[in-house]
Amino acid sequence: MKSLFSRLKFETKLNLGIIAIVLGMASVLLPVVAKMTSSALVTENKLRGAALVESLAARAVNPLLAQDYLVLRNLVGEIGDVVYAFVQNADNRVVTHSFAKGYPVELVDANRVGSNERVNVQLIDTGQIFVYDFAAPIMVAGERIGTVRIGLSKSRLNATTKQFVSALATMFGGVLLAAMALGSIFARTVTRRLAKLRAHAEDLVTGSLDNLAVLPGEHFCWEIMNCKETSCPAHHDRVRRCWLVPDTKCACHACIIGPKPSSCRDCPVFLQNVGDEIQDLAESLDFMAFTLRDHIRGLRDAEQTLTNQQRLLSTVLDMNPDLISLVDTRMIYQTSNRAFAQSVGKTVAEIRGLNDFHLFSEEEAERRNLEGREVLITGERVDRQERVDGPDGRKWFHVVQIPVHDESGRIVSLLRMDRDVTDIKEYEQQLIQAQKMESIGKLAGGVAHEINTPLGIILGYSQLLKEDAPPDSQLSQDLAVIEKQTKVCRKIVADLLGFSRQGQTDKREMCFNNSVMESVSLVRHSFELDRVQIVTRLDDSFPIIYGDPEKLKQVWINLLNNAKDAMPESGGVIVVVTKLKTPLGIVTLDVADSGTGIDEVSLKKIFDPFYTTKSVGKGTGLGLSVSFGIVKDHMGEIRVDSPLPSDFDLPPLPEGAVKGPGTIFTVDIPLDHGSEY
Repeated sequence: MKSLFSRLKFETKLNLGIIAIVLGMASVLLPVVAKMTSSALVTENKLRGAALVESLAARAVNPLLAQDYLVLRNLVGEIGDVVYAFVQNADNRVVTHSFAKGYPVELVDANRVGSNERVNVQLIDTGQIFVYDFAAPIMVAGERIGTVRIGLSKSRLNATTKQFVSALATMFGGVLLAAMALGSIFARTVTRRLAKLRAHAEDLVTGSLDNLAVLPGEHFCWEIMNCKETSCPAHHDRVRRCWLVPDTKCACHACIIGPKPSSCRDCPVFLQNVGDEIQDLAESLDFMAFTLRDHIRGLRDAEQTLTNQQRLLSTVLDMNPDLISLVDTRMIYQTSNRAFAQSVGKTVAEIRGLNDFHLFSEEEAERRNLEGREVLITGERVDRQERVDGPDGRKWFHVVQIPVHDESGRIVSLLRMDRDVTDIKEYEQQLIQAQKMESIGKLAGGVAHEINTPLGIILGYSQLLKEDAPPDSQLSQDLAVIEKQTKVCRKIVADLLGFSRQGQTDKREMCFNNSVMESVSLVRHSFELDRVQIVTRLDDSFPIIYGDPEKLKQVWINLLNNAKDAMPESGGVIVVVTKLKTPLGIVTLDVADSGTGIDEVSLKKIFDPFYTTKSVGKGTGLGLSVSFGIVKDHMGEIRVDSPLPSDFDLPPLPEGAVKGPGTIFTVDIPLDHGSEY
């Protein structure tokens, strides 16, 4: 005899489980929540009381010193949701309070707080309610001039806790009712769907079964019917139900008149072994599974193997950034990876069945088609690099095309892979440029050393001859020209030495702002003569760095001079900004100007040696190169942007000055100089 619970409907079982769970949770959670709520409210009440009493003590200093009791009374009256509040002077005399019918003198000594304490809390029983009494000293310059006391009701907290628990209990009741209603709806839906699935399974073809999804019954057909037909397929079969076994020799009326297993519904064997809807569904699915198992076992194994291989291959291909595609001998795409599909604006599924003329321009498609057919004909691998000009700019790809052979060695498809090597090309160019810069630096240093000595001799003798020549003579004027041009050559030599970085550095701790301001002070007067104003916005924290003050001043002056040279004749403004960026560990200098700006071509070459946009005789093209080297020597970074960012705050220009696109140079110097210094 089956147990009563196993015969219950699914809906009833579900509702009983829901009731047990909700009631169990309520019995466990309600006491815990009540305790936690009470504790949290008491803690919050103490924090609130401490904050209120400290705030009132701070605000009562001036009125208490001035003996302005009206202000004190207003301060006490402003505090809401308290039982009482009062203020005592240094003699513990109450100077103001919030009691409507007089101040109870018992409260004076109920809670005392020391001068070195911020707040003292005392639970007081007034006879009617319990009150948390908060006391805080009023201190001025280390001297105590009074005390502030406020009281918060504990009974109100207890009432709040009870209300919360009651509300939570009501909520649990509502949740229980709602869960039961939803459980009933869910159970009915499930049983209705199970019945449909069972009917669908019974419509399938019958077949032999080897295993069951449910346990076999306790009573079997040959025992219940006292059957002696040992040749029946169901006889002594303790695994399969007899109504799921074909070609049985049952003598009962139900098995004779109708197709199994629907005709077995009224059979005593079925009625004695029938269970709930879940068991009924499992038996129907078993019936279907045994029928189809032998037909699909081989297919399932093969499908699983193919699926695993396809999933692995698809994962490998889609994670590969290279553009990979596979075409057949007709140049029709069979598959591709996600990167290739995205490059042509398609999905992988959309790629299948298309050709090059569907995906590329006619010229590009014709070229790819011819190359691919040549590989299919010759069977030779193609390995080359090609340049592609697209909407994202110029890119370089390493193209590999490989013929794919079948088991007989016949070419059946073509695999193509395009790898983006643009970054590698750029790195190659940067390496070449770095080697070129190194060579130029060595050459510049060698040339500078070789000509520095004769230049000094020429300059010295020209100055000596000039002293001996009459001041107004032609000889004196010619010697002055020689002296001036020799000094120009000496400046070029100094720039060459600076560019080659053969000068000595003297790094030490220095104030970044002071270095910048010294440079600004040197040029400010001469700049103002040319109607160029310098506006400084320096960081107030005065950042300290480790560097060579003279070398860095050379960088700042170079940047300021470049900004000034970029101004039109009408003048302009230069903004110098320093910022300390502690999270990044750097200090930043911005030198922005309202000048004519720098074109895009020049921006790429602005730090190259001997490159200058100034007219002949006004620059050697080494200033920014030298500055670049000095900043790099300080483990920093220098960059330039033109035009100015739209959000840059440029001050008003001098009267008559014309605003240009502008340029901003940014220098980042690390705060931590590292171990190499």
